[in-house]
Amino acid sequence: MKKLALAGLCGAALLASFMGCSKKAGSSAKAADKTILVFGAFRGEEQARFEEIVKLFNQKHPEYNVVYEGSPEFETQIQVQAEAGTPPDIAALPQPGMMKNFAAKGYIKPLGTNVVKAIENNYAPVWKELGSADDGKTYGVFHRVNAKSFVWYNKPYWESKGYTAPNNWQELKALMEKMVANGDTPWTIGFESGAASGWPGTDWLENMMLRTAGPDVYDKWVNHQIAFNDPAVKKALDTCGEIWLNNKYVYGGSTNILTSNYGDSVKPIYENPPKAMMNMQGNFITGFMQEDVQADLENRVGLFALPAVDSKWGTPVLGGGDQFVKFSEKAGVDEFLEFLTTWEACAPWARIGGALFPHKTQNFDDYGNSLEREIAKILVNATVFRFDASDLMPAEVGAGTFWTGMVNYVSGAENAATCLKNIEESWPN
Repeated sequence: MKKLALAGLCGAALLASFMGCSKKAGSSAKAADKTILVFGAFRGEEQARFEEIVKLFNQKHPEYNVVYEGSPEFETQIQVQAEAGTPPDIAALPQPGMMKNFAAKGYIKPLGTNVVKAIENNYAPVWKELGSADDGKTYGVFHRVNAKSFVWYNKPYWESKGYTAPNNWQELKALMEKMVANGDTPWTIGFESGAASGWPGTDWLENMMLRTAGPDVYDKWVNHQIAFNDPAVKKALDTCGEIWLNNKYVYGGSTNILTSNYGDSVKPIYENPPKAMMNMQGNFITGFMQEDVQADLENRVGLFALPAVDSKWGTPVLGGGDQFVKFSEKAGVDEFLEFLTTWEACAPWARIGGALFPHKTQNFDDYGNSLEREIAKILVNATVFRFDASDLMPAEVGAGTFWTGMVNYVSGAENAATCLKNIEESWPN
């Protein structure tokens, strides 16, 4: 009897234990089901700022739990996960080509109708185009972006000399001549960047391609549908050369372009007296300016977009950005992506600084300073935006012969035709 009673008690205990485990397992399953994993390359300060955006969504939608994970090896890992069938629910892809590749292989899902409508309402048409694949469906939502089509100058010095920002390329050329006549050097340019030396030159050429050849030819160039040494590319490089190879236009001449670090190249503008008048770089360059300049950006620093050469394309903007794509149709995924299209999901980061957003519904007053407000307005008003070409080209070219080609051209080791021919011949078959 004792054995039977003991057996009964043990059975009851086991049943209770099993029921408890079942309840816990059920709770875990429910918790896992409401969790939406977002995977990307944001880390450190960027991750902290993006997680504030995630927190806002979770507060508004307690029925979901969005979790962000960042990795320095993101681009490799997301490829492996997609191929293995174990991807996150959402990923932030930095390369447009990766989105198109994933869409062609069926790894990612087209955005829901509400998300697409939100993109159409909150962005200029170019952002829907950039987020769409070859099948015509829209897969990507852009959030934070960067841009590098800006010319920086010393605001007080320009005011003292009566210099004003040009509205087109002809006005820029006239301004450069005026500066030279006044004894001022128009540009300070730096290509040096260690093993990556030459990349600032690729930004110049890419900006010029958009301005002299237009976005359609630019896209063909990026995709090697025209040769790297196509006449359109040579025209753009020759236009850059009118500045780079003219020693009266560049501080220290072409030799200094090669030896000046890209970050340090902005500093001559803010010396006393200034050694040069202009520097073209991305919105990140303020972090390389002298400390006293950074402490008083609004009063010391002026900027304008590199002017248009052909007005039919407006003032194009070159840059980059992350587009969020979905691998899962899980509840809450579309809701989070739709949230990213709203200014509410951008304003906290804009207030802190260090980020730009393309949303046409944005409140520019949310940016922390007048410089970022001005950059954001240029970005939003651009009818042409394209990703950095060298980032989209095969690595042998975009992070190889394109960089070295710009160095060889400025050094005089190669003329424009030879430089472009050598880059073309390096393109992998």
